[in-house]
Amino acid sequence: MKSNFYLFTFLLLSSFCFAQNYDISGTVIEAQTGLGLPGANVSVKNGTQQTTADLDGNFTLVKVPSGSTLVISYIGFTTKEISVTSNQPINVRLDSDQQSLDEVVVIGYGSQKKKEVTGAVSTISSQTLEVLKPIKVEQALQGTVSGVNVTSQSGAPGAGLDIRIRGIATNGENRPTAIIDGYIGDLSLLNPNDIESITILKDAQAAIYGTIGANGVILITTKKGKRNSKAVINYNVYTGFQETSRKLPTLNATEFALYVNESYANNGNPLPFPNATGLGKGTDWQDQVFGKSVPIVNHDINISGGSDKITYSVSGSHLDQEGLVGGNKSGFLRNTARISINADVTDKLKLNANAIYTYFDRKTLNENVLGSVLFNALNIAPTINAFDDNGNYSLVPNQAVYGSEIINPLAQIENTYNSYNYKKLNGTFGVEYEILDGLKLNGRMGFNTSNSEGKSFAKLLDYGGKIYDNPRSSVTQNTVNDNNYSFDLYADYKKSIGEAHNFGLTVGTTIYKEWGNGLGATGYDVPNNSWEFADISLTTGAVNAKQNSSYVYDERRLSYFGRLQYDYKGKYLFSAIIRRDSSTKFGPANSVAYFPSFTAGWVVSDEGFYGDSPLVNFFKIRASYGTLGNDQIGNNRYLGILNGEGTYVFDGELTNGTAGGAIQNANVKWEEAKKFDVGIDLNLFNDKVSIVADYFIDTRTDLLIPAIPVSGIIGIGAPGASAPTLNAGDVKNYGVEFAIGYKDQISDNFSFDINYNVTFLKNKVTRVDNGTGFYEGGNFGLSTPTSRMQVGKPMGYFFGYQTAGIFQNQAEVDAHPSQVALGAEAKPGDLRFVDVNGDGKIDANDRTNIGDPIPAATMGFNLTLKYKNFDFSAYTFASIGNDMVRNYERDIQYGNKLNYVLDRWTGEGTSNSVPRATIGATGNKNFSSFYVEDASYIRIQNVQIGYNMAQDLFGDSGISKARIYVGVNNLYTFTKYMGYDPGASSGAPIGGGVDYGFYPVPRTFLLGANINF
Repeated sequence: MKSNFYLFTFLLLSSFCFAQNYDISGTVIEAQTGLGLPGANVSVKNGTQQTTADLDGNFTLVKVPSGSTLVISYIGFTTKEISVTSNQPINVRLDSDQQSLDEVVVIGYGSQKKKEVTGAVSTISSQTLEVLKPIKVEQALQGTVSGVNVTSQSGAPGAGLDIRIRGIATNGENRPTAIIDGYIGDLSLLNPNDIESITILKDAQAAIYGTIGANGVILITTKKGKRNSKAVINYNVYTGFQETSRKLPTLNATEFALYVNESYANNGNPLPFPNATGLGKGTDWQDQVFGKSVPIVNHDINISGGSDKITYSVSGSHLDQEGLVGGNKSGFLRNTARISINADVTDKLKLNANAIYTYFDRKTLNENVLGSVLFNALNIAPTINAFDDNGNYSLVPNQAVYGSEIINPLAQIENTYNSYNYKKLNGTFGVEYEILDGLKLNGRMGFNTSNSEGKSFAKLLDYGGKIYDNPRSSVTQNTVNDNNYSFDLYADYKKSIGEAHNFGLTVGTTIYKEWGNGLGATGYDVPNNSWEFADISLTTGAVNAKQNSSYVYDERRLSYFGRLQYDYKGKYLFSAIIRRDSSTKFGPANSVAYFPSFTAGWVVSDEGFYGDSPLVNFFKIRASYGTLGNDQIGNNRYLGILNGEGTYVFDGELTNGTAGGAIQNANVKWEEAKKFDVGIDLNLFNDKVSIVADYFIDTRTDLLIPAIPVSGIIGIGAPGASAPTLNAGDVKNYGVEFAIGYKDQISDNFSFDINYNVTFLKNKVTRVDNGTGFYEGGNFGLSTPTSRMQVGKPMGYFFGYQTAGIFQNQAEVDAHPSQVALGAEAKPGDLRFVDVNGDGKIDANDRTNIGDPIPAATMGFNLTLKYKNFDFSAYTFASIGNDMVRNYERDIQYGNKLNYVLDRWTGEGTSNSVPRATIGATGNKNFSSFYVEDASYIRIQNVQIGYNMAQDLFGDSGISKARIYVGVNNLYTFTKYMGYDPGASSGAPIGGGVDYGFYPVPRTFLLGANINF
């Protein structure tokens, strides 16, 4: 009886347990895209049952005990655990794990796991690009990674951006080299939605690129299809409108007239506006030139998929952006098409091909110079109407008090005619063959070919006696053809000895050739004085001077490179790189250079003594040192070429001919950069917190300094001629980078990702051997240089007079050194200049350092939140310590002013910062610290709110995911700077921080959708 009881109990418990076993099915998808993850691993924790997801991400596990925990994982994504309590289908959303140590990072001619990287490397994912919605790729680098600063040359549609990695290291070309799928390309032409990842090499890790790596290297990987995946269509669209992010507070008509009256009265002259209070507000010229609700629209579509042997990705995009200023006279249209194919011909032979076609059309207005549209809008008197009584554009009176170059900006826009279109085809074809186990041979050919056409029309115009009057119409046309190709052949060998020693060896060669030509010409007397007939073939006017020009170029580079990688048990890491470059840009004595580098790392957290810390999950120390080069100078500087212009007398008549060009320097060679870096990578609290910190020193030597002073006897003043270029400068950048991120999944419904980075940078010039000890650039007013490259000072620092407030009374003037050498003796209410050298007088010898355009610190703070189907993101950037020159004000009697002049000195004690109003001679117009402002700023770059719509809303439509969102780009900028954009720069290393009236970056409101089929 007892045994029957035990048997009954056993059968009952068995029946109960059997009843609690479930057949579990579900789908594993990528949270960001909603696409299935084929091959995702699904296993029972502490059990033997496991399976993988199929092509659509579906999986099934049978007889899973109740209470078990399923572990769902996929490389590059966060692992998720789910408790089994029923047989209901499970839908698992995996988030991309950007902190994963198994993530593969592209490092140039190969890749490494993130854990093994020993250089200063930063990455940006396609998810970040999807949130930021940048028009140009460069915009996505601002604030997202440390050590990288991006400045806009203008907010106009299609305008360029400048990237600086770890400071300004040269007086020449500072932009990093972009490598797109293995070939040298143009970052600004890419459609951001075609990019899978961006990797930035900031230190000696870039030495494998030798002479093109000194400014850093940006590696772009475009999107590829996934294996064993059915065709997926991804369609992204957004539309919106733009408005100016800023208007400058200029004086209205009444304020302007009162100011002018005071300036005349202070000089003893009659008042020009006796009825000033009756003028009202007058014309707001900024309102006249800035458009309202300016449209922008973007479409892009991608089709991707693949089988076991072939993957593909095909995409196209269309962007149409109008400008804030100029209506149909300003705009940017870009179309792109891309195809990527990867094929496994055999188990050993693999082929890949990528091709991108880009077309854009751009129209521009005169900007960021004296006499630009915005310059005129700021300086034209508000007492002038936009239109006269006949409905025509009003003319600015032809009087010196109004300025000979100030014209009606609306008429200037109307009379601007130009167009520029650009077509480019580029891509790569590659082959990979596995010769032996661990030994692969790679061959790759990359190419770029582009053609551009530009045309501008100068209409016959009469602005009433202004310098812009044009007595003869003309049309200028030019065409440019640029080409290059590269051929890479390299072998990659990986070998492990036992379980401790792991080796990797890469050796190869690169052949690079670039060539092209350009042609430009001008024709006069355009029929009907019309843009419609603006073509050289229709012009009839004859000229005596040469009105056409052309050029050709052909440069080549041959390189050999090698990289050895070694690690011991994944704990001790070492890499050595050597590259040999030979280039036709330099003469026989300096055509070859060698670039070695070394990197090392120690994964401290893998040491036995470290233990299994619940706090620290990963801790790596790394260091690097190496030499890189920069050859970005004009071609053939070591040769004397007859490409100047000359006029000769033959038989008593003037004849146009050719003369010597730039004076040659047979010893010119490339710049050299010695880069040192030491850093740490740290993961804490179950990899929820990541920390990256670096200290770096970048020493650039043999900078290529142009225009070295030489005797004028050799003809450097002739048209087309110039002084020689010498390797005559050194500069040093050093600083600290720090980045911290905190990422956590609080629940199935809520997750967040917070990231902060900061870079502290110092810049110092250490040598300028050009005969004068300094090199100048930039302009204040019409011709005063603003900036210098000089030993002991930062690159491009501002050089002028230091001010110390305002003279309050005559006694202060009498007690101060004389300022008569600056144009006039000072009076109460004038700027007080500092006697820097203490010689008892103020003159040119008292000029000194009055500002630095290089920020002392840059930082980014980025936040992403996800709650159920909602997501929110915000990206911000800050630049601290950068100065800018205010040079958009025209100092004339009837030129408008910014409203800071309302706080001017009007008597003793009234102001110690803004000088008096006067039309008399003063020294106040000299370039001084009065015109240099702190341009530090904090910018909310992007705010976006999105919603993932429930899939059951779409039925059988084929839509697998639909996300709608609203966003604002360039939401707001916090700054004390008075100009349009504190983050703008012309891009020039010396003089880039001079503001002639930068076109403001627009505030853009977007409504968009991401739809997957």
